[in-house]
Amino acid sequence: MGSEDETLAMKETRRRERQAGSSRKEFEALEASDAEIGACGWLLIGLSLLFVLVTLPISIWMCIKIVKEYERAIIFRLGRIVRGGAKGPGLFFIVPCTDSFINVDLRTITFDIPPQEVLTKDSVTVSVDGVVYYRVQNATLAVANITNADAATRLLAQTTLRNVLGTKNLAEILSDREEIAHSMQSSLDVATDDWGIKVERVEIKDVKLPLQLQRAMAAEAEATREARAKVIAAEGEMNASRALKEASLVIAESPSALQLRYLQTLNTIAAEKNSTIIFPLPLEMMQGLIKH
Repeated sequence: MGSEDETLAMKETRRRERQAGSSRKEFEALEASDAEIGACGWLLIGLSLLFVLVTLPISIWMCIKIVKEYERAIIFRLGRIVRGGAKGPGLFFIVPCTDSFINVDLRTITFDIPPQEVLTKDSVTVSVDGVVYYRVQNATLAVANITNADAATRLLAQTTLRNVLGTKNLAEILSDREEIAHSMQSSLDVATDDWGIKVERVEIKDVKLPLQLQRAMAAEAEATREARAKVIAAEGEMNASRALKEASLVIAESPSALQLRYLQTLNTIAAEKNSTIIFPLPLEMMQGLIKH
């Protein structure tokens, strides 16, 4: 367990270093964006500002935008991301005609992984589904680095589920769901760092076995229970025979004890089945009749 924890800690450290490096590169690109607009770009921006001044106060409503607490706005000016990255929450301004923006939701998103037909390590086909919880950690990367972060994360989760379960046998899939979910979460989190996505949690919902395999496992379990029941019954018979042997030794020491046992048996039968009458005969009398 100690070596596994150290390995996970090293992977997390490398992941954070990669994320910090990508963030620095992104910041440098944003700092240089305004300088690369060019003279034509500044001319268009100046004309847009002039249009805003001429059409005041009507144009002010085109410049003011509001984003909610759980949203961030990525502003594009002449196709380039504006310096400073994501804006919000609250009030911000844009320049009409030259600026456009995209709202990004930062709340945790949940989606179900469709049932996947997986061939396990021991050549058993099972159907497994799950659920993934993720959120946008970096709105700029989620917009600039990938076309559709949501769809990409869904497809990657399906592929990762198949890849992880393909290395496990059936017994491990049924018993080690928590370990499989943790492995999937780590793999998805590392793969989606460049997209600005943080995978928070992965859970395996259901494992469906083929009908024939279910019947075989049920028959195996039933046979195991029957074998265990027979062993227990045999042990009970053995203990009962030992008790009867001890009882016979006690009765042999006193002949009258056998007659008392007869009377107890009659009392029991009379209470349960009073239509049946049993006449106990001493064994000595039967032996006398046999001799004659």
